[in-house]
Amino acid sequence: MNELINALKFDASGLIPAVVQNIETNEVLMVAYMNADTIKKTVETGRATFWSRSRQEVWVKGDTSGNYMYVKEIRVDCDCDCLVVLVNPAGPACHTGNRSCFFRKIEDGKLVEDSHVPARSDILEREQAVVIDRKQHPEEGSYTNYLFDKGEDKILKKVGEEAAEVVIAGKNRNKEEISYEVADLIYHMTVMLVDNDMTWDDIYKEMERRRN
Repeated sequence: MNELINALKFDASGLIPAVVQNIETNEVLMVAYMNADTIKKTVETGRATFWSRSRQEVWVKGDTSGNYMYVKEIRVDCDCDCLVVLVNPAGPACHTGNRSCFFRKIEDGKLVEDSHVPARSDILEREQAVVIDRKQHPEEGSYTNYLFDKGEDKILKKVGEEAAEVVIAGKNRNKEEISYEVADLIYHMTVMLVDNDMTWDDIYKEMERRRN
């Protein structure tokens, strides 16, 4: 780690800009600053951690809102004076509630809001990121932690129960009911995958293999 820190070019204040990007959709979410200590903390915890220039303190993104950013990779540019932090976000990146801080664009010389939505939602990855975080950092009263505490049999039982609910909903041909029950099933499948040290990436790869 010290070798990495020594290779980076920090500014006069000991900071380096970090562009935060959604690893699944490639959308740029925000730009912040890191110093040597917050880089180390980010690597150690897996949660994006920055230095707040306005408050002059360490800032773990999500500590207040719960919208943590789970770091999957950190890239360094050719001059070693800028970082790209690739993350799975647990919620909106912007304090305004927008998915990205870059929700405005210049159009005809004016600043306008951009309603563009990525072609593929990253909701599965965001849900998965929260489940992984609950496993690594248990929270009292968390249903996810309840399932992990009860173990494999309880998790698999819930997957089976929710699958049956999906079958019933499909038989009823009720779109609202189907959406609700499929969402429940996907959540419990996510818990099952994480319990087996897997992610949705493993499923995507198998689906791609079949397609090819």
